[in-house]
Amino acid sequence: MQQSVEQAIRKYLDDLDGELPNNLFDTVISEIEQPMLKTVLRHCDNNQSKTALCLGINRGTLRKKLKQYHIEH
Repeated sequence: MQQSVEQAIRKYLDDLDGELPNNLFDTVISEIEQPMLKTVLRHCDNNQSKTALCLGINRGTLRKKLKQYHIEH
């Protein structure tokens, strides 16, 4: 998985054609975090307690992130 992420970031930087990225950390985190939350929530049958446990975060943090990304549960 790590190689795939590295390749994607390298491609993104190459596509910028010498321009410096802006806010790269937040951009990468949001691109990974949102689909991960959706996928794990679905895997746990929309059970927030199980999802939070699976992700290793507390339920309050999960709820905050679901709201942040407008993910229906």
